Amino acid sequence: MPAAPSLSEILHAESDDALAERFDTVQSNEDGAIESENEDNATPDGFCVECKDQQANVYCEQCQEDFCEVCGAMIHRTGRRKLHVLKQLDTDPAAQSDDHDATVKEDPNSEEMVTAELTDDSTEMKKQQGEEDGDSPMSESFNAQGEKATTNGASFSEWIKERAKYIPLRLTLRERKYLRLLEAALNVSEYTDKIDILMYSNKSKRMVAQIKELCAILSGLVLSTDYKAGQALFEDRKFEQNGEFYEKIFEIGRRHKIMNPEKMRNEYGKLIYMLQDAQSHEIKSMLGFSAVAPIKTVYSVLESLGVVYMLDDEMVAVATKEVVSQGKTRSQMQLEIKQKERAVEYLCKAYATPECPAEVIRQCLYSIGDNHAYLRFNRDPCDRMLTYLTTMFTAKRAESDSLSLSILYGRNGARLSHSHEIQFYYVLQTLTLWREILHEMFMLWHLADSDLLSPRNSYRLKDTGQGLNRVQACPRVSKTVHGVLHRTQKSVTRWVGSSMIHLGDRNVPNALMFIDKYNQIASILNPVARALEYLESLEQQKQGGGGGKNRSSQSEKTVSYIESIYGSLEGAKKHILADFFRSAFDGSGADNFFDAGSCIDGRLTSAWNWCSSIEKKPFFNIFLLSGFVGFNGGPEGFN
Repeated sequence: MPAAPSLSEILHAESDDALAERFDTVQSNEDGAIESENEDNATPDGFCVECKDQQANVYCEQCQEDFCEVCGAMIHRTGRRKLHVLKQLDTDPAAQSDDHDATVKEDPNSEEMVTAELTDDSTEMKKQQGEEDGDSPMSESFNAQGEKATTNGASFSEWIKERAKYIPLRLTLRERKYLRLLEAALNVSEYTDKIDILMYSNKSKRMVAQIKELCAILSGLVLSTDYKAGQALFEDRKFEQNGEFYEKIFEIGRRHKIMNPEKMRNEYGKLIYMLQDAQSHEIKSMLGFSAVAPIKTVYSVLESLGVVYMLDDEMVAVATKEVVSQGKTRSQMQLEIKQKERAVEYLCKAYATPECPAEVIRQCLYSIGDNHAYLRFNRDPCDRMLTYLTTMFTAKRAESDSLSLSILYGRNGARLSHSHEIQFYYVLQTLTLWREILHEMFMLWHLADSDLLSPRNSYRLKDTGQGLNRVQACPRVSKTVHGVLHRTQKSVTRWVGSSMIHLGDRNVPNALMFIDKYNQIASILNPVARALEYLESLEQQKQGGGGGKNRSSQSEKTVSYIESIYGSLEGAKKHILADFFRSAFDGSGADNFFDAGSCIDGRLTSAWNWCSSIEKKPFFNIFLLSGFVGFNGGPEGFN
């Protein structure tokens, strides 16, 4: 068996301290406001006076109040409060070690205050991309292709152990059969149409009737598919006695959706809202069983079978490495495939036990590989767009008026006014934030699942301007997202715009809406990146002259057409990027002024607004030549 590549070449993980820091951030003020109706407004001793749910670790001498790190940084970010002196409180030594100073003083001439001013362009660019030495608050992540490695003190085994807690287990063949039955039952169900309406009849009875109807449809489909299995399940048994079977079916659907966000677009909303209602104590007692089971993850399965120590083996990195053909010869591809197959077989033989057969270990390894594929499709487009931004544009000055990133309120629908320099950093920080959110998407999805299905977290049916929606607080998601935002703000030299995160309000009613919004980022960025890669391929064909006589002739005509309009292929790339960085980040797209602008969710709204007008852009033909069919894919996602 060939030797496994060294970890320094295939790992890109984050330290345990950075992972722990992610869970030590605060719940947003807007979510706290939703729950404040039933909570005491008094601040517990030793807790932050702003969020009231996190331990205070800094004291402001001017405000004479205690704050947690996130709230203290946010409140003292601008205005005269920047001059306030924040002193570290004596708390847990482990928590204090996360701070880079025991006492933080906000002096106008200090390094922290200089970050509010524009410094030398090259220095800022290094800080923005984390190229300088020293501690960085941004998460370091594993590169599935093993092309670059910075572990920041953590090994691959430590990184994958933590991440495996949120990686869904790949479905088996039998589970996929049940998934098809669940999708068929949900497709004909009218659950939300009959429940999420304003009626004076007993809502609980309607919920129970609809849930039982869905379970009856599912039971009939199982019986018609496999008569013997269906007969064993349902013959001479009461409805509530099959609760474990329904739990299993519904968990399969939830697990499949996390790994495949482009699937079950219509069915998943019905499923999660039905389970949300089924979690209430009244509905549980009427049904006679609980319809919600914990989602199976790689870590939970290995832990239950007593082989979680397998993740400490260095061969896991080789066995789960994603093999990508881009830029590689056929012999290199075959070598990597053989290395991966041998590593999988080695792990299956080495760690298989009577309780944990080799097939389960293989399933867990493939699930980790699915995680890498997910990151490549969803997170890596942000990295590519950040590379385009930092290599083809400079912050100090625009190459020409047509390539300037400056925007003006009222012009072309813009809701913001930014100079070229400010817009450059605004786009940079937004893409960085998107990248960090997508990197943590599996964890956020598990937290959203917990928020949505918590029996103690009720919702209100409310008209949000887009019909009746379930407005529900999102304490777990909010806490983690604010931590990601805080980490991003610490990594960039300056922060432009609002830091408001809408969760549990009319803009983002619940955690499901939040997850759905940020799962669309890849659908926005991938077609843009694909069009730019198409121009790069034309450039390579032009220089190398490969691809066959007919194909070369066709490419030459395409290149001549593009060069006649933009002067060069490089010019076409810059014009596409300049328009995207201007119009997709201009605060437009909302129904009114108050819902638009530079808030965290408004940035994504602007990007979708740009997508809706792509056919009016002068470079739309280039998108069509690159194989563009739409930003939303087909009826079941991108094929």
